[in-house]
Amino acid sequence: MRIDKLLANMGYGTRKEVKKVLKAGIVQVEGEVIKDGKTQIDPEEQTVTIRGEVVEYKPYLYLMLNKPQGVISATEDNEHQTVIDLLAFEHAVYDPFPVGRLDKDTEGLLLITNDGKFSHALMSPKRHVSKTYYARVRGEVTEGDVLSFKEGVTLEDGYVTKPADLTIKQSGSVSEIELTITEGKYHQVKRMFEAVGKKVTYLKRCSIGQLELDETLKLGEYRELTDAEYSLLMKDE
Repeated sequence: MRIDKLLANMGYGTRKEVKKVLKAGIVQVEGEVIKDGKTQIDPEEQTVTIRGEVVEYKPYLYLMLNKPQGVISATEDNEHQTVIDLLAFEHAVYDPFPVGRLDKDTEGLLLITNDGKFSHALMSPKRHVSKTYYARVRGEVTEGDVLSFKEGVTLEDGYVTKPADLTIKQSGSVSEIELTITEGKYHQVKRMFEAVGKKVTYLKRCSIGQLELDETLKLGEYRELTDAEYSLLMKDE
């Protein structure tokens, strides 16, 4: 890894700012002053210091975002704001990406990382990681729907969903529900309700596995996962 990229990733400034730090002669690798930002180092094997203070190397980033509506789950887009656009420079320099996706008009818990193994583990169909949503639905959601979802509903393309756990919070012309699924087909929650003649008007993801959205995060805000939260997600690996 280039020394300038390492320092930028570890929060020591933009590439331009890091260049100034290097030129100042205060960066050392194994006791040797390094001024060239292109210098290749192995941060796991070599000790890097700035003014004698050791630079703690952290290769991976794990973020919990409360995604707002209108923002797309992508790394870049020419027309729309992406979830990566919401990140501060010190996190964006890790070249992170969203774990899975939330639709543009869906809010709630989205994980962002640069760790491909972590992302694959959570998205792998073999693991059946559950995802729980809160939704407002136009139309009366009934116990018959609860049973249908538990058995699996047939979507418009003929696909039969895996069993899902539907809980009715409030039933009426506009119902409030909680739904837990273990797969992630395109627009799946919306399509499941369309299959029983109803329409989702608001959708929020509340949890992934046993990890719940930190409700202190306002829409568009994020924070790093704690070690305990990471372990919670990866406990079955």
